[in-house]
Amino acid sequence: MDTNTRKPLMQQALGAQWEQLPPTLQAHYQHDPNTEVGELDIEYPGFMQPYLSFMRLLGALVNRRGKAVPITVETWMEGSIQRWKRTLHFPDGQEILFNSVCVYAGGNELIEYINPFVGMRMAVTVKDGKLNYAGRHYVLKLGSVLLPIPEWLVLGHTTVVETALDNANFAMDFRLTHPWFGEVYRYAGKFRTKSLA
Repeated sequence: MDTNTRKPLMQQALGAQWEQLPPTLQAHYQHDPNTEVGELDIEYPGFMQPYLSFMRLLGALVNRRGKAVPITVETWMEGSIQRWKRTLHFPDGQEILFNSVCVYAGGNELIEYINPFVGMRMAVTVKDGKLNYAGRHYVLKLGSVLLPIPEWLVLGHTTVVETALDNANFAMDFRLTHPWFGEVYRYAGKFRTKSLA
């Protein structure tokens, strides 16, 4: 039996650095089904609205700004992939779903797919107890072929920092920064993790 079959994807990518990750963040990436609740701030400049609305048709990101938007995040494993279901609840009653699938890509890298064809390859490291993601490139998946697409050509460079706040809560800060246009997208918030297993 493959010893990785019960390891969280993040543990596979981090290797020995997994032990440096605080228990709250380990719980966030656990292998067992999990749910989290939190609040999310979503910010982007006005000129990004048409492009984000187009990208939303592909399943990417959330094309609506908001402050302290309630969000529920559910994760579960299906074989070697991890599914993410994010539901944002806006004050006017609108719900927006942002779903993705994450796979281990070798080394310290993961690919998160927003649909069967488009994904983002990212490297993960732990520094000072914080989990850091750094975008490598976007991916166009055509059958078994993965074609790399430079970050600047799509949305810009991806960075994510996740920080444990206590034994049950953590903060997350996701940013997209374009070399020409600066920061073009950010969402950040606080979450509470609870296992469903």
